[in-house]
This record gives sequence, C-alpha cells and structure tokens, in this order.
Amino acid sequence: MAVSRKSITIILAFFAIYVIWGSTYLLNKIAVSELPPFKLASIRFLVSSIFIFIIAKVLKVSIAITKRQLKNAIIAGFLFLTFGNGVVVWALKYVDSGFAALEISAQPLVVLILMWLLQGKKISIMSYIGVVLGFIGIYLLVSQKELISQENQIIGMIMIFVCMVSWAYGSLFVGRADMPSNYFVNTGYQMLSGGIMLAITSLCFGETWSLPSSWSSDVQWSMLLLILFGSIIAFTAFNYLLKEVSPEKVATNTYVNPIIALILGWWVLDEKITLQSVIAAIILLTGVYFINSKRVITKPRIIGR
Repeated sequence: MAVSRKSITIILAFFAIYVIWGSTYLLNKIAVSELPPFKLASIRFLVSSIFIFIIAKVLKVSIAITKRQLKNAIIAGFLFLTFGNGVVVWALKYVDSGFAALEISAQPLVVLILMWLLQGKKISIMSYIGVVLGFIGIYLLVSQKELISQENQIIGMIMIFVCMVSWAYGSLFVGRADMPSNYFVNTGYQMLSGGIMLAITSLCFGETWSLPSSWSSDVQWSMLLLILFGSIIAFTAFNYLLKEVSPEKVATNTYVNPIIALILGWWVLDEKITLQSVIAAIILLTGVYFINSKRVITKPRIIGR
C-alpha cells in the first residue's frame, strides 16, 4: 500500500518533535551555563523568526496576517515561548536536563485533564492506560538518586510544572484558534512575538547582554543548533501537527524527549544509563503506543460558548 505524502509529512514532523526537541534539553543546558536564560531564549527565537520571514520571502510565501491572527499568534508565542520555554531554560540553571525532560513527560496527562475540563471531551480507556504507563516509567527514572544532584531543585521543578500547564493550554488554544494558514509563517509570528516578550523580560531582570563573538565555541554551536533545528524545523513541525492530529497525540513527544535527552547525556556528557533507565524507557514508549492507539472521542463541548 502506497504511503500518502501527508502521512510521510506527519511521520517526519513527529520525528522532529520527538528527536530534535529531545536534544534541545542538552543544548539549552550547555548554553545556559554561560548565558542568562531569558537572553538566551530571546536571541534564539528572534533570530529564528527573522530567518523564517527571509525564507518565506525567497519562496514567495505571503506573510500577510489579520489582526485576529496576530493576536492569537502573540498569545501562542507567550504560552509556548515566553513563559513555556523561557522559564524552562531558567529552571535548567538548577535542574539537570534529563530530569527536566522527565518531569515534562507528564504533559500528556495535563492535556487530557484540560481537554476534559475546558472542552468536555471524554477520552478512551486506552489513553488513560498510556498515561498510567507513562507515570510508572517516570517514577522509575525519577526514583534514581543519581539524577537529583543540583541545588534549588524544588523551585526549578515547580516552575517547570507551571510551564508544562502553559504548553498544554497553548496546544489546545492553537488547535482551535484562527492562525495563519501557512505553518511556516505561523511559526515565524509566534517566535517573533515570543522573542520580543523574552527580550523585555530579560531587560526587566537586568540580564547582561553580550556579542556571540564573546561566547565559547560550545555555546555558539548550541545556539546555532537551537535556532536551525530546535526552533525553525521542530517548532514548525509542532504547529503543523497541532492542526493535523489531536493535541494529546502531539503531547506524546514529552514521553520520547526524556529518552533522547538521557541518551545524549550519556553520549556527550558521559552520564550513566542504568538498567532501571532502560526498563523505564521501554515502559514510556509503551505508554506512547497506547496514547496513539485508535480511539473514539466524543464531540467537544466548549465551556462558556
């Protein structure tokens, strides 16, 4: 049976949010060791948005946007990037990258709860089984003492949880909001607005700004990879998937990202991967399978509309 072009695009998009985003925890951890967090995130998204608009111009893709779409893009930029990403980068100053990825892997459960509370959706038993398996895997990973080694972890983990709620709500919002029809342009406006708000946040916190020439080579490469792959490619794929598949399926990237983060930590930073981590990874991937299993979801009911 021939695979349609759309199916291939969806598969590649999932690969981007699974693998590429899994690597951004390591890249952000490297960069935030030298750069202020909000400055780091601001530069990443502002530069990414400029590249996106330049590419759109070269490809003769219209970047026209209505006032309503611009408003929605600003809201999404705040939920996903200014708060959802900027604060996570800040938390990485106190929390190990793998540990942060593990906590964020609980996002599919948050998405399901928000869908139930805000949209009145009933989710099949298969999804709940997947979430339970996911939490079992998370527990096996988090219960390893060697993963908890940084100071001020409690406040870092609390803020990451709040960011996780922001991302979950943003996923539901974008899935139903009037956004630019071109996913590439949609990403550009979200990153531009999110980057501007991050720059303002950075200035409000009195962060010190410096030229890239003064950064170490590791930080320079990390920023370049974050811009090209983590932002332009993966975030465009993320916005595409939010329109093509259900939000809780998109949120399954938070189950796979920790596994990628752990593997890269072992490969790049010589971090140890234990047998317990391998078992937990298998359980997490099984959870992804159950959440992605075919199921029937009742027609949504929007509160207050």
